[in-house]
Amino acid sequence: MALAETFHQILESLPSDWTDMELDLRVDENRYIDAAVLLVTANAQPYSNHDWHFRFIVANRFGHATAAPTVHCTLKLLDEAEIAGELVLREVRTGRTEVRQMWGRPQSVRDELKQINAQ
Repeated sequence: MALAETFHQILESLPSDWTDMELDLRVDENRYIDAAVLLVTANAQPYSNHDWHFRFIVANRFGHATAAPTVHCTLKLLDEAEIAGELVLREVRTGRTEVRQMWGRPQSVRDELKQINAQ
């Protein structure tokens, strides 16, 4: 199965309130350097002495991680380059909300942010 398709299936299986997740990626070792060049766009972190080659931290709506669409496009690049691999979901965190300084903000902004976080 293609890596981008596997990622899409992982996204579909997550609850609606997921905030971030960690994925591990193993690629064909003969194409490791080619994969590493493409994975730079998704900020994949290489493992040094590990079974898996790369780790992704993916954010849903906020946070210090790579956006899900960016990871999907990067995995699609790997598929188009015909770099075989395996993608595994390691951890999912749910239920977090973004903390913002709301002092001095009008009620309309507060209501809009509350509505966005409720989705």
